Amino acid sequence: MITPANTTDNRILAKARLPRMLFDYCDGGAFSEQTLKENVQDFRKLHFRQQVMRDVSSASVATEILGREASLPLALAPVGLAGMFARRGEVQAARAAEKSGVPFCLSTVSICSLEEVAQATRAANWFQLYVLKDRGYSKALLDRAHNAGYSTLVFTVDLPKVGVRYRDVRNGMNGGLSPWGKAQKLSDLLSHPLWLLDVAVRGKPLTFGNLSDAVPSGRSPEDFKAWVDQQFDASVTWKDLDWVRQHWPGKLVIKGIMNADDARSAVDVGADGIVVSNHGGRQLDGAPSTISALPGIVGAVSGKTDVLLDGGVQSGQDVVRALCLGANACLIGRAWAFALAAGGEASVLQMLENFRYEVELTLALLGKNSIKELSPDDLV
Repeated sequence: MITPANTTDNRILAKARLPRMLFDYCDGGAFSEQTLKENVQDFRKLHFRQQVMRDVSSASVATEILGREASLPLALAPVGLAGMFARRGEVQAARAAEKSGVPFCLSTVSICSLEEVAQATRAANWFQLYVLKDRGYSKALLDRAHNAGYSTLVFTVDLPKVGVRYRDVRNGMNGGLSPWGKAQKLSDLLSHPLWLLDVAVRGKPLTFGNLSDAVPSGRSPEDFKAWVDQQFDASVTWKDLDWVRQHWPGKLVIKGIMNADDARSAVDVGADGIVVSNHGGRQLDGAPSTISALPGIVGAVSGKTDVLLDGGVQSGQDVVRALCLGANACLIGRAWAFALAAGGEASVLQMLENFRYEVELTLALLGKNSIKELSPDDLV
């Protein structure tokens, strides 16, 4: 068993520990996974301009994200079904984020409910929402989040329809398996006894905790997923943000922005922040990487709203690259999901400490004492 040093190591451990269908759900992307790969690869094209013999003894990576203090320019992105990767996984990840002093965002399709995560932490967590066709249920979710103390709503706008993810089709995540396929799926589950004991036995209930009222007959994640897939609303437009604003009193962040025009529209509707995101390469394959789209979007909003970047962030050095190009902070999804699967809360906490030191080290080698000093000139 390796001692994980980075995201790649945690991915290896997660692959060994999780049933294939769950690992592929977390690891995979849409169609040929071109955008998924380029999200990571395009960071490697950005080289740092090293500067030495500077006094960096007082360097700090602390910052503010959406007006709140954070110990580093990072937040844990919403990850669906995270409670299937480790026992009550969202609770474990939220605790790690709180201990590290960074925000945690809970997915609409989490295993643990809004209330369960809120009771386990004292932090003002974030909540991610898709506007569902059932507006009444959407409003009920907003009310629950506000009453539970969530400070920020992350509104996902790039999912009018679910992306075509070939790995999920092959593994039966969308149903439709043949008898032979079902037998293979059962064999895969039984071949991971540690996961079975930790999650399938001790981690119950394995339902979408935020949607238990919507699907009262639901007995498994598949039952809830079928309901959710039918609820994605392809008619949503920018006008619907007025409805969201009417029913949400906290901060509002729009996630899924990939061009300057949409960024300006988000500013026009009063978004407190935007997330440059292509859904981790899980929706529109062939879309550009988020890091390549970032500079144009930063230029379009001209400091009128916070700009966060999501997609392909593997290390603290990637965080610094994004900050050099104008991002205020980054979101990580797969990185914390792999760590969670690899070793639960302790591994997520260690991953965040690794990110912290990597940001500190990179900042020092760029001759900077603060992330506010970073600029495009720090990249070659």
